[in-house]
Amino acid sequence: MKTVAFVPIRLNSQRIEQKNLRPLGGRPLMTYLLESLAQAKNIDEVYVYCSNPDIAEHLPAGVKFLRRDERLDSNTTLGAEIYDAFTREVDADIYILAHTTSPFIRTSTIEQAVAAVESGDHDSAFSAERIQTFTWWEGKPLNYSLQHIPRTQDLEPIFVETSAFFVFKREVWREQHRRIGERPYIAVTDRIESMDIDNPDDFTLAEAIVAAGLNR
Repeated sequence: MKTVAFVPIRLNSQRIEQKNLRPLGGRPLMTYLLESLAQAKNIDEVYVYCSNPDIAEHLPAGVKFLRRDERLDSNTTLGAEIYDAFTREVDADIYILAHTTSPFIRTSTIEQAVAAVESGDHDSAFSAERIQTFTWWEGKPLNYSLQHIPRTQDLEPIFVETSAFFVFKREVWREQHRRIGERPYIAVTDRIESMDIDNPDDFTLAEAIVAAGLNR
């Protein structure tokens, strides 16, 4: 069984200029996630899928560069188009799609998710933060009744995708065109692992986390 991780990267980020190469704790942001993937014992290959070959000089040991078509760098490009292109170029039994904007995801969390899919008990896996508080959806309480307010610890938890990674079998993508199948494993991440860098304020918070050593 071959397991391949791929990390789509576009250097012309809109919200944060040169986000993937921006220093975080003295090294490029993207190296945090890439090193976590490269250290996973149950991943055979790790690729950065990018149109700019200049990025290759910044890749950690154990990470390969695969050049993608520049047409996939458009602001209107859908993620599905990128996943289609990569899975056509690199064959695998299990794929891990991961994003550099989640720098603090741990190797052990990734390994656990991959193992859950390898076992056959699950056809996919994804990272998510477990939220157990009073939540609303479309103007109504989602996990409790206004007539009965339970203790917080008795609330039905909500799981919020962090987008750090998605693990899926080859057939889940090729037959269903989905990154989450019918029998997913939820890899629960703590507050630090769930950190997602989407804007400059997030980067400032990430810098504080690294400075305090909370990402170790």
